[in-house]
Amino acid sequence: MSNPYEHIVEVLDPQKPDHKFYNLSKLKDHRYERLPFSIRVLLEAAVRNCDEFLVKQADVESILNWKETQSWGVEVPFRPARVILQDFTGVPAVVDFAAMRDAVKKLGGDPENINPVCPADLVIDHSIQVDFNRKSDSLQKNQDLEFERNRERFEFLKWGSKAFRNMRIIPPGSGIVHQVNLEYLARVVFDQDGFYYPDSVVGTDSHTTMIDGLGVLGWGVGGIEAEAVMLGQPISMVLPEVIGYRVKGKPDKLITSTDIVLTVTKHLRQVGVVGKFVEFFGPGVAELSIADRATIANMCPEYGATAAFFPVDHISMKYLEQTGREPEKLSYISQYLQAVGMFRDYSDVSQDPDFTQVVELDLGTVVPCCSGPKRPHDKVAVSEMKKDFETCLGAKQGFKGFQVAPDHHAATVSFQYNGEKFSLSHGSVVIAAITSCTNTSNPSVMLGAGLLAKKAIQAGLNVKPYIKTSLSPGSGVVTYYLKESGVMSYLTELGFEVVGYGCMTCIGNSGPLPESVVEAITQGDLVAVGVLSGNRNFEGRVHPNTRANYLASPPLVIAYAIAGTVRIDFEKEPLAVNPQGKEIFLRDIWPTREEIQEVERDFVIPAMFKEVYAKIENMNERWNSLKAPSDKLYTWDPKSTYIKSPPFFDGLTRELQPPKSITDAYVLLNFGDSVTTDHISPAGNIARNSPAARYLTSRGLNPRDFNSYGSRRGNDAVMARGTFANIRLLNKFLNKQGPRTVHLPSEETLDVFDAAERYQQAGVPLLVLAGKEYGSGSSRDWAAKGPFLLGIKAVLAESYERIHRSNLVGMGIIPLEYLPGDTAESLGLTGRERYTIVIPERLTPRTVVDIKLDTGKSFQARMRFDTDVELTYFHHGGILNYMIRKMSDK
Repeated sequence: MSNPYEHIVEVLDPQKPDHKFYNLSKLKDHRYERLPFSIRVLLEAAVRNCDEFLVKQADVESILNWKETQSWGVEVPFRPARVILQDFTGVPAVVDFAAMRDAVKKLGGDPENINPVCPADLVIDHSIQVDFNRKSDSLQKNQDLEFERNRERFEFLKWGSKAFRNMRIIPPGSGIVHQVNLEYLARVVFDQDGFYYPDSVVGTDSHTTMIDGLGVLGWGVGGIEAEAVMLGQPISMVLPEVIGYRVKGKPDKLITSTDIVLTVTKHLRQVGVVGKFVEFFGPGVAELSIADRATIANMCPEYGATAAFFPVDHISMKYLEQTGREPEKLSYISQYLQAVGMFRDYSDVSQDPDFTQVVELDLGTVVPCCSGPKRPHDKVAVSEMKKDFETCLGAKQGFKGFQVAPDHHAATVSFQYNGEKFSLSHGSVVIAAITSCTNTSNPSVMLGAGLLAKKAIQAGLNVKPYIKTSLSPGSGVVTYYLKESGVMSYLTELGFEVVGYGCMTCIGNSGPLPESVVEAITQGDLVAVGVLSGNRNFEGRVHPNTRANYLASPPLVIAYAIAGTVRIDFEKEPLAVNPQGKEIFLRDIWPTREEIQEVERDFVIPAMFKEVYAKIENMNERWNSLKAPSDKLYTWDPKSTYIKSPPFFDGLTRELQPPKSITDAYVLLNFGDSVTTDHISPAGNIARNSPAARYLTSRGLNPRDFNSYGSRRGNDAVMARGTFANIRLLNKFLNKQGPRTVHLPSEETLDVFDAAERYQQAGVPLLVLAGKEYGSGSSRDWAAKGPFLLGIKAVLAESYERIHRSNLVGMGIIPLEYLPGDTAESLGLTGRERYTIVIPERLTPRTVVDIKLDTGKSFQARMRFDTDVELTYFHHGGILNYMIRKMSDK
């Protein structure tokens, strides 16, 4: 069927009559002019893809009527222009594609139907670790070890780039996916197949939202959902509310973009924006560079929104020019966005659209701050850090407490390092990492860190040698301008030399601490600290031995490293005393905004971006030399401990099996609030006493070859054993943290995997109980795949983070939600009951179901299948099963 909106198709440039676009302004509909700019992107995609099959005119009308329908739970389809992936989530996606080809072939279909139909870019950035630091050859050694550990994964990805069309791999050593997306991959406006249209993207990483800072609508989805998008399936989404975030005023000259984003994060967590879009407007937005906006958009998952959108304006266009985009592209981007009413002038209030709700921030009220010690939205003013940490020491165990006995607050432990004697106490900094796309994408904070380092060295300051310092830029451009501006040598002298191009410490790839440091922390049961310029600081994420972790701007990371502790009041206490006996305060070496801007103007130039990105896909010689098969079907190696055909599609038939009630399920784990995907499926090191370690040992591996859980996501046998393996897991069945649970029939305390295996051998279904914000954090699909393999049929929680709920749906696990006012406590649930979940024959979105207990009690909960499409996936046993059946019929 032809598109019913062909009458609004026009030529953008008379010089290019074969390049057209859907001119939404020709709808001549006043409703369009009042839509938030982010919703206009959804509308354009619906109009352009309208075929009355997957996208209907009724969907277009629903979007145009956004002001009325936003709170009605109206479901609309959205087909993003492209998909981005990183290797931790990309490897399992390619594994799934390879297994789906096998499954389609078994069902009599054409395996090559399993193929991306839209551009899919995969950036390898999650594999490198900080094994070496503070040495001139640290970068080379870390990269060598990365290839040694991950050669098999890399060969598999190289096979994928050959076997699948539209899949591009950006090799290791290139940078962090979101920064590479911002500086290079983002189109802003597509020119493809004879049409111009807005760039939009979904990614298998929750911080995909960073690209919203450039005016490209994007957000993170589960790997399972991203695979369906790559195969041509639109995302089915509930039309979101849009919170207007009005920015006014100017920031103080000492304020960094990190301070602003941590302030925004706490504010929006308090407002409550889960499942909503946030769109920024107001005169203050013009005070923010694209790097500032991208920093704010990057931490969107930490404040819970789906997207954090900054429409394109003249500053966006200047950034595209600065990053080396071609003049011809700049011309049609500007021309197209103005033609369709998507180009923003933040000073023009007549352009302000309608919003669900408006909240406001005066940039002049922002103060220097950090966030921690265990959550990104627990903002602490730098002036309050000492007091706040000391309060946390004695407070009850929780997000803001470590429950250290009062007589132990002043404890110190002496130790030897490289022949010198040092001491640690509560609050001692042992990791200081300038890391993460959140901040390393921003020249102002990176040059600010460099200038602070320069002044620190000139003042005679240093960083204690046992502190694990590191710098892991998000792209090669960062190193380029740090060297050209002359500050790299000072960073190196303080210990912040480049150790790799990737996520590193931010995702827990922080590498080992010195043994003597670990022994001192353990001996004194000390609350040691990591300070990082990252976006997450959940328990157990950064390093097993840093119980407190603070997010901070790159200059503050260096400041706390020099101080050696967070128990310092920078206003009243000196950072250190230099060799001449002079007290040096932070204010003595802190660079002003004017100093930073002058250096940025001189040294962050388009030629750098062009030079770095011209060779990005071919610069890694080790990647170029990798050999990979060219077969369309992958030949699985039964000896591999990295790549294994998953069991998800074993026994899959063309015929649907009707869903059955879950009868007499045991509770495997009983949780409280804020269980993260890091708790459910950790990405970091594999503990030597864990079920995954025992499995790898049985396959002939030594502990030094275990690598990380994140690197093993192509092997379901490892990942099932790594599910709920986080050492900071807090299970109500036990009175201490650890990856263990009670096997209820025997009352034995076992590793979670071992308990689940016992239940499965007995043929018993399993359930998880949880509180609020279940599944917050990273968009990792293994946080749903792992529970599926453990035999978990449903999760019963007070609320879910958006991406994780979607992943549970994608794997056929039922996300159940307590009815308003109900909790496990109010219902008297202990988790020791057996649960029967009665599933009716006819299901509708958000059906309320009966839950019966073996105690005779019963209550109701809501099934969080929010759309008809999600119910379709559930009937198929998950989204991938649905896609296999669909592709087998082609």
